[in-house]
Amino acid sequence: MSINYNKDRLTYYLENILKISSPTGYTNNINNYLKKELKDLKANFIETTKGALIVTIKGLDDSYQRTFSAHVDTLGAMVKEIKSNGTLALIPVGGYMMTAIDGENCTVETLDGSSYTGTVQTIKPSVHISGDEARELKRTPENMEVILDERVSSKSDTENLGINVGDFICLDTRTTFTEKGYIKSRYLDDKASVAVLLYTIELMINNDIKPAHTTNFFISNYEEVGHGAKASIPENTREFIAVDMGAPGPGQNSSEYAVCICAKDSSGPYDYNLRKTLIDVCVENNIDYKIDIYPYYGSDASAVLGAGWDVKAALIGPGVFASHAYERTHMDALIATLDLVIKYSLCK
Repeated sequence: MSINYNKDRLTYYLENILKISSPTGYTNNINNYLKKELKDLKANFIETTKGALIVTIKGLDDSYQRTFSAHVDTLGAMVKEIKSNGTLALIPVGGYMMTAIDGENCTVETLDGSSYTGTVQTIKPSVHISGDEARELKRTPENMEVILDERVSSKSDTENLGINVGDFICLDTRTTFTEKGYIKSRYLDDKASVAVLLYTIELMINNDIKPAHTTNFFISNYEEVGHGAKASIPENTREFIAVDMGAPGPGQNSSEYAVCICAKDSSGPYDYNLRKTLIDVCVENNIDYKIDIYPYYGSDASAVLGAGWDVKAALIGPGVFASHAYERTHMDALIATLDLVIKYSLCK
């Protein structure tokens, strides 16, 4: 089957998704956006108690189902303490290097719906004041804080704004699309894959593409903390394929320009036969792909297996450089991932 992929449409979804802050635990806004898009597409979907979205497209065989997942939750932080000088101590949500957020702009979201901008800084942010102590200070949560863009100088000043312990801190994404097809942003892990699946759903519905097996799209919202897809996957799922990022870098085989197929991550090897079939689809359809191993990585497919689901599991996704920092990928990787998801869904 010949399908024309519209890069502008894929970019439309990705831009919109990246604009909406969604650290793990604060995903209502992004879910509302996704539900609107799915309703406009007249997609058949449900929302689980935990907040995952599951879209189902009926296939020729309903008894043996496939489920693709991507996660819409991202890294972020929460207010751990309001300090005596009005600044905010923070605690990370998800696993990242604190050096990756040093000097980043952010927004604090309060329970009453107010938003306050600020900047993540170290407790010794100026070399003119602290000299080598500033340069050598370890970037740990204890040594980082949020400086609010407000005239506050005491704990009570900040509390009077309505800011409290437990409020979410959303880091600016600094999203950039270049003329040469590069995409630079925080949270391409995993919003790039969410955009791919959303566009896949659109293509299948608008082009009346009937998959070989009933195919589900599971949009997870707790992946970054390990339990995103542990519950509520469709009962007849026999194959669960996490669509997440590949991780190019020193010693890795992944690429920013290809779909990456993971043979093994920290949870162990993925299903051999399923991996081989995915590779065969790439070869038969001239889809640029790379096989890799990620020793410090876990996915929603790992969560599914860890929860005891009896499924074949795989992990694929676009190569994303500098994962869990300021990330970069290329449109070619998104298109290759999209092509693999669609072409594999047609396989019996």
